[in-house]
Amino acid sequence: MTPTPEVDLDFPREWIEFVDPANPDHLIAADLTWLLSRWTCVFGTPACQGIIEGRPDDGCCSHGAFLSDEEDREKLDRCVSMLTPADWQFMEKGLGKKGYVEEDDLDDEPALRTRRHKGACIFLNRPGFEGGLGCAFHIMAVREGIEPLEVKPDVCWQLPIRRTQEWVARPDGEQILRTTLTEYDRRGWGEGGADLHWYCSGSPDAHVGTRPVWQSYGPELTELLGAPAYAELVRHCRRRAGLGLIAVHPATSAARDARAAARPAEA
Repeated sequence: MTPTPEVDLDFPREWIEFVDPANPDHLIAADLTWLLSRWTCVFGTPACQGIIEGRPDDGCCSHGAFLSDEEDREKLDRCVSMLTPADWQFMEKGLGKKGYVEEDDLDDEPALRTRRHKGACIFLNRPGFEGGLGCAFHIMAVREGIEPLEVKPDVCWQLPIRRTQEWVARPDGEQILRTTLTEYDRRGWGEGGADLHWYCSGSPDAHVGTRPVWQSYGPELTELLGAPAYAELVRHCRRRAGLGLIAVHPATSAARDARAAARPAEA
């Protein structure tokens, strides 16, 4: 399918700030325009164009997954041991001499990422594999009945949520931890983000979810914030949705308008 043009990166957004009920020194700033959007992962459908031209079946897995820290590496090793040949197409290669991680540079610093094999992450099963197209860890998680975030590298389950944290000083000198939740758009990848062939968060073709992000990404947001803070976020999102969001994500608006325009032709 011909992709719908992505929306501009800059547009009005609505934000909410609230204190974590479990920690009075933790302030959360949440992007309601993103969290109430109808973005959803469209991997494996004609809507997904992939981040590299000519490789739509890779989705966002073409470059492998950069590991965030030693804990992330240990989690990867542990979860690899849970995979079976029915889950992982390239298991023999991944457990061979070259392994399943490689060193690369991230922001000019040495970093580990999952190894690329045949042009994409070695854990990405390709079309035709009996176990199914997509991430071997995701397939295994579904088989085991566990949340995929429990077995995927951090970057894989967090995207396209962007969480940043910093300690800030208030005017009275008090230090608080400020967590910001927003959309991980093209700019989140640095200079290379502009070179991606297609990126889903700004594409109306991916804003076709039946539920808003705060609901569909409930497990991920709970992991990022903690259960009490997520419950408070839910309360604010429900209230804002009931009042009517002023700054609606333009990709969600474009997708909604496209569906409305198509209805008479379908009748």
